[in-house]
Amino acid sequence: MSDIAIRVERLGKLYRIGQREPYYSLRDTLMQALQAPFRAFSSNGRQSTDNHVWALRDVSFEVKRGEVVGIIGRNGAGKSTLLKILSRITEPTEGYGEIHGRVGSLLDVGTGFHPELTGRENIYLNGAILGMKKAEIDCKFDEIVAFAEVEKFIDTPVKHYSSGTFMRLAFSVAGHLEPEIMLVDEVLAVGDAAFQKKCLGKMGEVAREGRTVLFVSHNMEAIQRLCFRCLWLNHGGIALEGDTETVVSKYLEHSYGDFASHYRAPPPVPTADPDVARLLTAEILNSEHVQCQHLRFGEPFTIRMVWLHSSEIPGASYTVRVYDRHDRFLFAANTINLNLAIEEKGVHSVDCRFDHNVLVPGNYYISIGCYVRPHTNMHVVDPCLKLVILDVSFRANASFNIVGNPAFALFPSWNKWND
Repeated sequence: MSDIAIRVERLGKLYRIGQREPYYSLRDTLMQALQAPFRAFSSNGRQSTDNHVWALRDVSFEVKRGEVVGIIGRNGAGKSTLLKILSRITEPTEGYGEIHGRVGSLLDVGTGFHPELTGRENIYLNGAILGMKKAEIDCKFDEIVAFAEVEKFIDTPVKHYSSGTFMRLAFSVAGHLEPEIMLVDEVLAVGDAAFQKKCLGKMGEVAREGRTVLFVSHNMEAIQRLCFRCLWLNHGGIALEGDTETVVSKYLEHSYGDFASHYRAPPPVPTADPDVARLLTAEILNSEHVQCQHLRFGEPFTIRMVWLHSSEIPGASYTVRVYDRHDRFLFAANTINLNLAIEEKGVHSVDCRFDHNVLVPGNYYISIGCYVRPHTNMHVVDPCLKLVILDVSFRANASFNIVGNPAFALFPSWNKWND
């Protein structure tokens, strides 16, 4: 038996903008097949015009049995289209994809649920749609209900469920399939934080069982946690393929590549409802108060910002949020209760100084915002600055010499004492 689970060769999908795909009878399908060589000869293979768009073009890759492969890219890059073709939901315009093994697709979680049926009835209905036999559902029924945490409401029509509870039950049904190949499209963002953690655990369990998984997500942390290899799709083609760490890093560098050590607000666009607060400029200053992007490990730095308030903002606060190169939120600093007098109308210049730089070598991205407690965002630029900590004397530093890749470098005081 071949060790290839999925093979994709020169796959392409062309859509006509503003029109639905037609439905063909058997006669229409046969005529389309007979006429295809003549259409290709007459058009010389060039079908794309102003009212067409290639969602995928010339995509080729292989996935071995037991591999967990992540697929990343911006919205519209072709990720979902690829999984729909592999799931046989839609047909490719050119090329082909081969799948060897039983397939389970977690694409649109909840598709097939009927609002008038109870949770119990929908488990059997949705399980059947997903290819599970009744005996298989019987064996897994209690496990599905317990995972979704809906024991109390299992005999209640799902139209009375909250949206989060509905999605939890739908994911639980789909997640308890036992296919050889799983195609997963951004379905882990269901429910609350605790349930999302359970979903990640379930996907990790699937990966450890040796099943083949294609996993599409915008959650870079989940991609890196679950996937050993990664594909980066960009404008319908493969921009990069390789180990997850390298591909994710290149993708985020490309996504944030335009950010520098300074930010200048673009000219305001006249609107009927202009921003009450607006970030005019922001810059990173080193320990000598010189604008820079690269800092030495442990070097203090300052984020200097200039705001314009078009009117008074009672309770206004500024915040600085720091993300690492994997797009993980690290920490935030804000001006709450510091009495900086930034509520008045006018221009405010504020420095946020980090005397104790705990950032280890790497790339970091900084967002800056103005908000009113507790949750009202007045203006946020996310992100607006890029900071690079250089690997200078990092491992050789006498006070921070440790094996591994920590997130922060902390320098607490140590004291020995006896009873």
